[in-house]
Amino acid sequence: MALIRRRKGADASKNSVSGSKEQSGSAKEEEEEEDDKKRKQRPKAKKSKEKSKWSCVDTCCWLIGCICTIWWFLLFLYNAMPASFPQYVTEAITGPLPDPPGIKLRKEGLRAKHPVVFVPGIVTGGLELWEGHQCAEGLFRKRLWGGTFGEVYKRPLCWVEHMSLDNETGLDPSGIRVRPVTGLVAADYFAPGYFVWAVLIANLARIGYEEKTMYMAAYDWRISFQNTEVRDQSLSRIKSNIELMVATNGGNKAVIIPHSMGVLYFLHFMKWVEAPAPMGGGGGPDWCSKHIKAVMNIGGPFLGVPKAVSGLFSAEAKDIAVARAITPGFLDNDLFRLQTLQHVMKMTRTWDSTMSMIPKGGDTMWGGLDWSPEEGYVPSKRKQKSNDTQISKDDGTRSTLSESESVNYGRIISFGKDVAEAHSSEIERIDFQGAIKGCNVANTTCRDVWTEYHDMGIEGIKAVADYKVYTAGSVVDLLQFVAPKMMARGSAHFSYGIADNLDNPMYNHYKYWSNPLETKLPNAPDMEIFSLYGVGIPTERSYVYKLSPSAECYIPFQIDTTVDGEDEDSCLKDGVYSVDGDETVPVLSAGFMCAKGWRGNTRFNPSGIRTYIREYDHSPPSNLLEGRGTQSGAHVDIMGNFALIEDVIRVAAGARGEDLGGDQVYSDIFKWSDKINLPL
Repeated sequence: MALIRRRKGADASKNSVSGSKEQSGSAKEEEEEEDDKKRKQRPKAKKSKEKSKWSCVDTCCWLIGCICTIWWFLLFLYNAMPASFPQYVTEAITGPLPDPPGIKLRKEGLRAKHPVVFVPGIVTGGLELWEGHQCAEGLFRKRLWGGTFGEVYKRPLCWVEHMSLDNETGLDPSGIRVRPVTGLVAADYFAPGYFVWAVLIANLARIGYEEKTMYMAAYDWRISFQNTEVRDQSLSRIKSNIELMVATNGGNKAVIIPHSMGVLYFLHFMKWVEAPAPMGGGGGPDWCSKHIKAVMNIGGPFLGVPKAVSGLFSAEAKDIAVARAITPGFLDNDLFRLQTLQHVMKMTRTWDSTMSMIPKGGDTMWGGLDWSPEEGYVPSKRKQKSNDTQISKDDGTRSTLSESESVNYGRIISFGKDVAEAHSSEIERIDFQGAIKGCNVANTTCRDVWTEYHDMGIEGIKAVADYKVYTAGSVVDLLQFVAPKMMARGSAHFSYGIADNLDNPMYNHYKYWSNPLETKLPNAPDMEIFSLYGVGIPTERSYVYKLSPSAECYIPFQIDTTVDGEDEDSCLKDGVYSVDGDETVPVLSAGFMCAKGWRGNTRFNPSGIRTYIREYDHSPPSNLLEGRGTQSGAHVDIMGNFALIEDVIRVAAGARGEDLGGDQVYSDIFKWSDKINLPL
């Protein structure tokens, strides 16, 4: 019995042990299942945490990384591909490309003969820093103008400070020296990929030209022409280099190729070089005859440009006015502590060179309240005209304007469209010159961006608007009223009238030398003068203005971009009346002197220098592969025009104007010139 009890106890203990084992086993299984669930849940938790950490910054970085990778990959492919591949693709799409002018003329047997001198215009020449304030640390001999313009974005106010000149002297401010870049690189490219002289230089090189037979007459285009000699001796350098090039090239005279404002600068030089010292270069009355074969002026603003008036008056032209209309307040507001237009006005009004391009000749040349040489002009297709008679005739493709649609181009500034279109007898004007300038309209905090408008007051500003309309004759008075300090400097260096008697000793002063209506051409009967310019592009001629809304630090006047013409053929668009030209210089300014003022033996050209007009009808590029086009007539793009380059190379290789075919005219320049009553 006892034995039986022991066995039962043992069995019971075994059962209890096995039961406990089963319970512990099931517990373990449950724990393991829970662990498995936790393990499975951990990755999900990590993923959710990772997702929550991904932000917009990560997305932007990823996007930038992708763009950079693709860019570097494409750049690698571009550098790895054969040099002829882009041309192959272009020809596959557009057909065989014509030979560049240099290659074409080399095949004809033309070779370098006459040394060539380039005279750049306003804006296109590079400027570099030689001394500056603390904010310009690290910029020694770096370009402040031209190149990448990186410093404009990094330190804009410092850049404006160093690009500005002294408002009293028109020369360097204290502690700042900015000087022109020298050599052909000074103006071959304005910015990376944007050529100025580079295409012409490359084509001249193809017929044998090199740096010893080409010279870039670089100068500081911001300062007045005579001051380039006072400060940098730029005129003396041009004289010496031309003499050296002529002497080292077998006595072959130089071919001078000025562009834009460089045309006026070289006109000044031709008087300076022959004038006695100390005001002139002392070269004597026959210096030009001995050293210059031809002057081939490209896009020359001989009579000035209306665009200069709008730039000085309100720091804008058509393109800026349209940008201001598209983004209201963007250019006027205190954007990143930089009031853009006000700073632009403050800076450019210290550049005396801008005043060289104010319209010259007054109402006689540009028209009055009720007439203008270009009246009746309508944009339309043109054919080339024969100019044997020196008078162009309508070819039947032009439409004519009715009297109700006639445009008063002579009114360079009109306050309101109704004033621009009304007959002069219907316009009531109050003379602004006797107006008393009131109290400051600007807060004292605006002084760092203001020019001279803060001295006018409300009454002065109102008086300008109440005069309502300004012609070329009254524009100079207007600028003297709104910017007396600027015009006081400018009037010492430039003049805008017409000489009654060119033998008057007063015209021996340098202020008259860049005005073709107040000076004589040199005594050089064998020299030739060409006027090369584009046509077929709407070009600013006159403006419709309005008063700006009153605001702190505002510019009180602006172009009224809400004003347009009545139909598609209207010359009025975005508050600007346009005529034929190269987008910057109207045909009248570029062509009149060679069409009439200098043609034959006139009082402005007593030695009878032969003059020629070569116009290039604008044809925009047909596709993106053509870049800026080889038939462009635009003011700067024309420097890549194959027809113009060919004309220049032929003259440099020895041809004369008659060999080019004489005049080549598409516009009505002879017709318009005949309407101008100028004693010759």
